[in-house]
This record gives sequence, structure tokens and C-alpha cells, in this order.
Amino acid sequence: MHQASPLAQSPSASAYAVVRDGLLEGAYEPGSALKPAALAAEMGVSLTVVREALAHLSGEGLIERRTNRGFFVPQYTSERWTEVVNARLVLEPAVLELAIRSGSLEWESRVVAAHHRLSGTPLTDPTRLGVSKEWRDAHAAFHRALLEGSGNAVLLEATDRLWLESEVYRQWSVAKNPGRDFPDEHAALAEHAVRRDADAAVKTLRAHITRTLDDLQLVRSSPHSDGGR
Repeated sequence: MHQASPLAQSPSASAYAVVRDGLLEGAYEPGSALKPAALAAEMGVSLTVVREALAHLSGEGLIERRTNRGFFVPQYTSERWTEVVNARLVLEPAVLELAIRSGSLEWESRVVAAHHRLSGTPLTDPTRLGVSKEWRDAHAAFHRALLEGSGNAVLLEATDRLWLESEVYRQWSVAKNPGRDFPDEHAALAEHAVRRDADAAVKTLRAHITRTLDDLQLVRSSPHSDGGR
């Protein structure tokens, strides 16, 4: 769902993308420090470039900026995750309903195309934990396409921010619950949207978002859980 960074085409954009992808792929331990000097050396860029990228990630809520201490990967807390999901449950269905009622034919075409891309993208990558980067990108693009018909930039910015924060947690959910029927859930969302059935689309989206929360709570409460890693 995340759109192009305003740092696009700059060295900071590359640093931003590296750290952001690492966060979304679970490469950094929850609560660990993100040290600018180490990251700059690893990526072969200046401290200024890394600090700009980290500041941008902090502004998006993906990392924490602690006064006089630096930048940190957020700790997992079920309370924060629940708040993020509940915020999505309030906002995204309302934006989707607006999109269905006001979206153009071109919007319908974008939804169909985004769903086609998602349905043809493998969910997992055998070389890494969790979902593949390609699926994560296609998944974000599909959900963003569903909401874009609303035509409200402020609402879309708000949903983008919540989406980004939830992505870190979603990795644990998908990694631990690979049997979930994502294709059917997404197919239903696309069908209801294109048919302009707002009631059915909203109901399906709410269930879709809630299922991710339920999956993750199950994982974290399991006596066999390894901490979501």
C-alpha cells in the first residue's frame, strides 16, 4: 500500500528502502538499536544519508526515535498491534465504501489488474522466512488499489501509515499460519468491489483484517511459539 517515498531517486531513498525492507522482512530484532554508523558502513553511504532515512522511517511509525538515545526497532506489544488493527477496522472499510460509491471505470480496471498480479505471485520464498517480497509488494498494491477510488488523498495517507506499521506484525502472522486461504479472501474483495456491492465488500474487508489479528494473537499465545521469528 505504501507509495513512492518523497526521497525517491536520492541516496537516502536507497538507504530508506534497505532498512524498510529489512524491517518488513524481520531482519532486525524487536527492540534492537539501529546504529547509523554501522548502517552507513554496511551500505557504503554517509551518516547524513542514513540519518535522513531513519528520520523518515521514524515519521512513518516504523521505528522509534528516543531522545538522546537514537533509533530503535519497535518492541512487539499485543496492545499496540490491537490498536493498529482496530484503527484499520475503523478507517479502511469507510474508505473502501467511499471508493466503491465514487470510483470510476478506470478504478475498477486497476483493482482487477492488481488482483490478477497478486493472484499470480507466489506467497512464499523458499530462501527466507515469511512471505516473498514480490507477494508483499503485490499485496500492498492490491489493497491500495481498492481504496484509491475514494479520491481522498488525506484518507489514503492515513491508511498508508497504518498499513506500513501493520506490515511488520503481519510477517509473523503469515509465517506461522501458511495455510490461510489468502487467494479466496482477496478474490472476494475484488469481486465485491467491482460489482459495487459496498455492504459485502466492507463485511469481507473487516473479516480479512480481523483474521490477521486473530492469527497473530494465536501465534504469540502458543506455548510452542518461538517469538514470531
